[in-house]
Amino acid sequence: MGDPRGFLTTGREVAQRRPVAERVQDWKEVYADDIGRALLPIISQQAGRCMDCGIPFCHQGCPLGNLIPEWNELVVRSDWETAIERLHATNNFPEFTGRLCPAPCETSCVLGINDEPVTIKNVEVAIVDKAWDEGYISPQQVDWLTGKTVAVVGSGPAGLSAAQQLTRAGHTVAVYERADQAGGLLRYGIPEFKLEKRQVDRRLDQMRREGTAFRVGVDVGVDLTGDQLRDRFDAVVLATGATVARDLAVTGRGLAGIHQAMEYLPQANRAVRGVQVENQVSAAGKHVVVIGGGDTGADCVGTAHRQGAASVTQLEILPRPADHRADGHPWPTYPMVYRVSAAHEEGGERVYAVSTTEFIDRGDGRISALRLSEVESVEGRFQPVDGSERELPAELVLLALGFTGPEHESVVAQLGVELDERGNVARDLRYMTSVPGVFVAGDAGRGQSLIVWAIAEGRSAAAAVDAYLTGTTALPAPIPPTARPMAL
Repeated sequence: MGDPRGFLTTGREVAQRRPVAERVQDWKEVYADDIGRALLPIISQQAGRCMDCGIPFCHQGCPLGNLIPEWNELVVRSDWETAIERLHATNNFPEFTGRLCPAPCETSCVLGINDEPVTIKNVEVAIVDKAWDEGYISPQQVDWLTGKTVAVVGSGPAGLSAAQQLTRAGHTVAVYERADQAGGLLRYGIPEFKLEKRQVDRRLDQMRREGTAFRVGVDVGVDLTGDQLRDRFDAVVLATGATVARDLAVTGRGLAGIHQAMEYLPQANRAVRGVQVENQVSAAGKHVVVIGGGDTGADCVGTAHRQGAASVTQLEILPRPADHRADGHPWPTYPMVYRVSAAHEEGGERVYAVSTTEFIDRGDGRISALRLSEVESVEGRFQPVDGSERELPAELVLLALGFTGPEHESVVAQLGVELDERGNVARDLRYMTSVPGVFVAGDAGRGQSLIVWAIAEGRSAAAAVDAYLTGTTALPAPIPPTARPMAL
């Protein structure tokens, strides 16, 4: 324990974001500097709040099994080099999780039973940012190659973690990505103000120097068939994500001005890079309505603010969560509580317990408003409240309703892998699909989930692939594939 009395003498403190009026004028991270650097003046005291519990429930809360009390103590001692070694022992990309993960570890923190939990996520990102600054992170070269080849389809967090682990095990790995640059959701689905793409680029550079090959602009299933993959490689890992967006089938859905969030956000990310985007969907000067109250919806809110929207409203069908943990969400479960993201701080309105019933045509095939009604739960189903219908001006509507699963056409169909009852790619306890030598990791196998689950599954699938190819493995396997995502 770094400070035996830290949890008694020190209150919880987090990094301060830049003023709203300043940060909405640019696309940089919402902190004055890298969040890790911004945290340095306070992070030792915050890490010292960790009680080094006899049973660290934060381990249970983290799908990666991060060694949280260990690196908290190392931060108190200012032993940053050992801290990043212990952090990397379970997590390939802590700069991603430290910025994007909703931190289920913190809701499992024992201190959180009757006090504010340790700022675990902040300590994590402080360690990795400090390690990059000090040069503690470098490519890890293998001494020998196995002669085995692996194709990883998809370069999101699951694909990247699987590829890095397999490369470090001595296999020859090629990552296929249909977009023009690698990174998957990290590059094109997450706005720059949450994750600057230089964070992704330097990890990709590390992986290239380690020997991982990236083949971008290759649509596997179109440019390269499933049969060709199996002919060329000894094993295949499907890490294509859950990219089929959930839609909203109400009157007027076909009107111009209604778009899926994952049409809108990738275009914005490309524009920020300076790429000319034809017919870009922009919020500039428009009344914007975001349907869906999750993280993707919040990303749309923050993006719309930066594009100069006239107004932004976010709709959620569920009632407003309580400010504090309810009896139905006891510690150490992940509670449904009211949370305010950086994007929500920047303005707009959040409307709860409403459902959209119709999109209204302004007369030329474009949306001008939507009709919504308040809802209440009756016997487990949402029912409209009589007399609560109203119209809400809307010139741009963004659907952020989540995803139903992976795409079934193309490479999934060509490989002939079986699907489970939810439409995900089925796999056994070794992450192998119904086709020998073909594995699946991340959202393609478990359904829409968190980045921390994707990295954990990529690491576990890599261990299974290594064992399949060589008969044994020394790679860690954090979680079994039967584990299901928590409800957030």
